[in-house]
Amino acid sequence: MCLPPEKASELKQIIQNHLLKMDIHGKIREVLAETIKDDQGSGHQHLSEADFVQALQRRGIIDNVMKDLHFTQQNATNIEAESPPKPAAHNVDQDRTHLKRTNLDPSRRYLYLQVLGGKAFLEHLQESEPLPGQVCSTFTLYLHFRNQRFRSKPVPCACDPDLKEGFLLEIHRDAVGDGSKMVDATTMLSMCDPVHFVLIKTDTSSETTLVSSHFLDWRRVLSSPSCKTCFPVELMGVGSESKIPAGILTVSLELFPPLQETLSADIISTQQSLERQRTAEKERLFLVYAKQWWREFLEIRSSHQSKLVKIFAQDENGVNRPVCSYVRVLRAGRLLESPRQAARFVSLLAHERAPVVGGGGKQEQWCTLMAFLCRGKGDCEDHATLLCSLLLGFGLDAYVCVGTKAKSGPHAWVLTRGTDGSITFWESLTAHRYLHRPIDPDAPPLAPQPKSSAPYRTVGCVFNHQTFLANCQPSDAVELCVFDFQNPSRWKAMSEEALKSVCAPGSTTSLPPLPPLCAPSLDPAVASNHLELEMRFLVSEHRKDLDLTTVWDDHLSYLLSSALSAYEMERCTGVSCGNEEFQDAVRRAVPDGHTFKGFPIHFLHRNARRAFATCLRSPFCEEIVCCRGDHVRLAVRVRVFVYPENACAVWMMFACKYRSVL
Repeated sequence: MCLPPEKASELKQIIQNHLLKMDIHGKIREVLAETIKDDQGSGHQHLSEADFVQALQRRGIIDNVMKDLHFTQQNATNIEAESPPKPAAHNVDQDRTHLKRTNLDPSRRYLYLQVLGGKAFLEHLQESEPLPGQVCSTFTLYLHFRNQRFRSKPVPCACDPDLKEGFLLEIHRDAVGDGSKMVDATTMLSMCDPVHFVLIKTDTSSETTLVSSHFLDWRRVLSSPSCKTCFPVELMGVGSESKIPAGILTVSLELFPPLQETLSADIISTQQSLERQRTAEKERLFLVYAKQWWREFLEIRSSHQSKLVKIFAQDENGVNRPVCSYVRVLRAGRLLESPRQAARFVSLLAHERAPVVGGGGKQEQWCTLMAFLCRGKGDCEDHATLLCSLLLGFGLDAYVCVGTKAKSGPHAWVLTRGTDGSITFWESLTAHRYLHRPIDPDAPPLAPQPKSSAPYRTVGCVFNHQTFLANCQPSDAVELCVFDFQNPSRWKAMSEEALKSVCAPGSTTSLPPLPPLCAPSLDPAVASNHLELEMRFLVSEHRKDLDLTTVWDDHLSYLLSSALSAYEMERCTGVSCGNEEFQDAVRRAVPDGHTFKGFPIHFLHRNARRAFATCLRSPFCEEIVCCRGDHVRLAVRVRVFVYPENACAVWMMFACKYRSVL
């Protein structure tokens, strides 16, 4: 079989990666040393290549290599209809359980980044090595570089974790039409996009914790001999521990193909210094402007001092950034079909406040989008900025609102303005929508006033990626607020030019790059079946403890699917449908004289034991699971609806039918 040059390069790269993961060179050296020793002892003068290959076969090394080396199959038609070279894919989130096909192009430049292990993760100093098959906490490393995302395989948490992975990052031009040309050293020197490392710890109950978020400047490889370098990377903690080292990763960088002439280290350090100076000057000028703007805002009314006007916010690394920089226009490609589906997706990411050591109330921490997506949970500000970014991508006039809720204090949500002037609030934690109609304080006492169903009490400011407006109306109560942003007597705006200087993409090197959303890797049918079998087992065991037998009705279980599908559709669209067909099917499946009971419940996780324990806390569900009577038949149905980033909406329905005995 004759392979084209790019296929041969791809095949070589896959084999090379696999041999590196197996540490084949170390094994060959061991066998070579043993073989030479044996031959010297037996009086042999020469060691032929055939003798050495035979020694490798005898020890099973060649068999192990061939057994573990997998190639993805591809139809001949796909090979023939090869598409022309394209810029890097948007969402390369690799499931590292097997090797995936990589579209290598010999005319493109690549950065091969290897993580060669971790050390000094002192928080795990006392942890013993897990036994084979034992469930333990794991580390997973996520990477983002110029619209490409990668994920390592999870490894057990340890003081010196065995984080060893290779990632092939494509370095492509930004200019339209130049995407297929190989970048040269000068072009790469001007690329200030860092490699974003996010290290996540997942405990035995599948709870995730953000360990570190680090931005690596990869351009040092441009001055390295043979375009290859290896160095330690110190990862710092997050939040209140952002100044404390979390651990060290050993990282190797290599350019493919290597540069004909490398740059001097002085040129690279000068470029980095100039970028830092430009960024520092822009940030200094914006801070001077923001202070002046704030003084003017306070002069309007003395009560403005107590309003929630949030100009800056700290990210997970303790860096103060303008809040407008947390919002970007984010298009989800074909992963999300509508603004309401985007709201549903954001609401499926769990809500968790930033952890605080000791008392003192809430610690404020706004996360970069990459850290929020990798962790899969965050505070209300993280949800609101992501939802606003997605709604902007769908072409809506969207803003993040900062204010307070009726009962839970400071809060952030999203507002959209229609072309007809209508105002809609979007609660990013639940995907609920509320139409805003302000109360007219000058109306006669008996005049009917609109009643708001929104849970928001006050609003201090609104912002998006290019606008920041502070509420300067006499009252900051949401029910009295008029969202007429063009009226300077109601809203004081910041200069769009000033905001653009520090918040526009590429304006400063300190601005984190925007990662794309990743397509889900979970198979919803497999996940649903697996979880349903686990729930059946738990129900059967629970009834066995109560000396009750369990008989399952598979037909009734299947009928519950349509109800679960309708529930999820209602959450996505706000429209209820399909209930009549479900009720009719249940009436046909339940004989005369029998009683039917059903209990649906919704989760954001796929932990069967946690879900079952929650279900049993409901008296309605417990009544079904522990049902006693004549001719009792039980049913359970699980549907896992998968969204980008493997965010899951898990619906379960327990049901039973039994003959009524008076």
